[in-house]
Amino acid sequence: MEFSIRAGNVEDCKDIARMIAELTEFEGMSDHLTLTQKDLEQDGFCKKPFFHAIMTEVPESHKSSNGHTKIGYALYYFAYSSSKGRTVHMEDLYVMPEFRGKGIGKALMSKVAQLGMAAGCKQLDFIVKDTNTSAIDFYARTGCFDVTEHHGYHLMRCEGEAMQSLAQP
Repeated sequence: MEFSIRAGNVEDCKDIARMIAELTEFEGMSDHLTLTQKDLEQDGFCKKPFFHAIMTEVPESHKSSNGHTKIGYALYYFAYSSSKGRTVHMEDLYVMPEFRGKGIGKALMSKVAQLGMAAGCKQLDFIVKDTNTSAIDFYARTGCFDVTEHHGYHLMRCEGEAMQSLAQP
């Protein structure tokens, strides 16, 4: 299948928001989604962006059944590990269901890894929902491993009122 990968831009935020909604629905997390297209525009395409995006597009002749040519994306950002140094964190990797199994997800993930390596990163981190066994199998086939299983680390989160309370002096 013919597709291209390119850097995301502010005009892509409508499609990124659409695909984020599709992803959260697939993960059964729609009730947790509060992010808006405006948030994406402000946070990803400002002077000091909080994330970067890459997009996958297909030609008009291969558009989705809903008429979309933007059919996948990855969001990533750079971070720092006190044991490894520079890292790249892939927040999302998504390909619309009708385009899966065609190498698009692998190409997106490969591009994030390339961008990370070009920035001097030593590792690529990401989170996958435990019920998404097809993604877990896909990641394992690419040579990735489960950090919780191998090292025992758990991702912890503080949000909402708990974060506000924690932030009090």
